[in-house]
Amino acid sequence: MANKSSKSSSSSKKSSWGLNKISFWTIVAVTVLYAIALILSACGVNVTVVSVLQGIATAIMIVIVAILAWRYVRPKQMVWKVLYVICLLIVIAGIIVPLVLG
Repeated sequence: MANKSSKSSSSSKKSSWGLNKISFWTIVAVTVLYAIALILSACGVNVTVVSVLQGIATAIMIVIVAILAWRYVRPKQMVWKVLYVICLLIVIAGIIVPLVLG
């Protein structure tokens, strides 16, 4: 009986989208976007297209990290939540401002 319950729990773990699986596929997707941007840049394609691809890749990573960070901060005191929001706003500004000025 104990073997059946351990087998069912291990098979359910294999099919679920855990943190490790999400992290891996995020890295794969971002790698593809950065590789395409690198190839286009090497071929002399418009800089705007390359910047957009890199921006999308960066945004994907920030969204995943922001979600995981919020899971960490949510049960904590308000000061942690304020720090989270301030950091997130600075990161977003650090991405958007150079794109607008450049």
